[in-house]
Amino acid sequence: MGKVKVSGPLSRRPDNSAFKQQRLPAWSPALSAHTLLPLFYGIAVLCVLLGVWLLVTVQNTHEIKVDYTSLGTCERCYELRKFRENSTKSCSCEVEFEISENLTGDVFIYYGLINFHQNLRLYMDSRDDTQMLGRKKNLQAPSSYCTPFDKVDGVPIAPCGAIANSKFNDSFILQYHGLGAPAPIPLFRKGISWYTDENVKFRNPSTNDTFSLAQAFQGTARPVYWQKPVYELDPSDPNNNGFINEDLIVWMREAAFPNFKKLYGVLNRSRAPFKQGLPAGTYSILIQYNFPVEYFRGRKELVVSTVTWFGGKNHFLPIAYLVTGGLVLITAAALTAVYLKVGKEGKNMKEL
Repeated sequence: MGKVKVSGPLSRRPDNSAFKQQRLPAWSPALSAHTLLPLFYGIAVLCVLLGVWLLVTVQNTHEIKVDYTSLGTCERCYELRKFRENSTKSCSCEVEFEISENLTGDVFIYYGLINFHQNLRLYMDSRDDTQMLGRKKNLQAPSSYCTPFDKVDGVPIAPCGAIANSKFNDSFILQYHGLGAPAPIPLFRKGISWYTDENVKFRNPSTNDTFSLAQAFQGTARPVYWQKPVYELDPSDPNNNGFINEDLIVWMREAAFPNFKKLYGVLNRSRAPFKQGLPAGTYSILIQYNFPVEYFRGRKELVVSTVTWFGGKNHFLPIAYLVTGGLVLITAAALTAVYLKVGKEGKNMKEL
């Protein structure tokens, strides 16, 4: 008789090796109150100390927010922007505010929006990243993701999509009133975007010496709610137009929360009296009021802020550390009480 082939559990048995039979050397820590409780208390103290340190750091950061949505003379512009037929009409206003103490060091100027949801999936998808690389094919045939902001009267839009169409387009001139006549505050408006965005993700259509940027975008239309075409976003600086306009690049990086701020400029400290920062005193903002907020029941604000190594004024991380440290400390105290009551003499819950 021939041999019978064995099938079943024995035929599927792993090889008798240390690896396959899990006999390799291993270290299994013996968890006990003497090892865990010091660890819990150590983590609690560390989190509390970090939280206090970060909280003190944040408190040393100064931040002034000016909500100019309908403040002072901006009330007229706010009412004007309620109607879409007025979207191409210019409107300017002025708002004054006080800085009570000197803001020393680097000072950053932001614009802020409240109740504007850039984190909606359909909104975030409404863009054409290939078009932003300046490729001619996508200039003339935008991605379907941009619909309905892909064409206007049959002409392709550049840049297309809901994100670009809703670009924040208010502009500001800050003035200092501590020298008699108002003194304009110089700002760096370049270098405000991420390096990878400006140099990798955004490119203008290729041109040669005989073609201007306007000719490169020939055959395209500006977004519906824009007042200028993309090649004229910054008339004062020809190198800050098209898809490499830094205000556009900053706006195209979507915010994660409905209340956010985005960098507008950095104080130029090369001139007096701003070499040490912004001195205390009275300031005003000349605003070219273009961006409507009535449709989403939002607010607009200008934010003047200093920064530390930790960044701007943000209490989230210090509070998170303090809350975490407090919870761990409470847990450690509860475990200590249980250990002193039922486990100090080597007893366990099963024996009880």
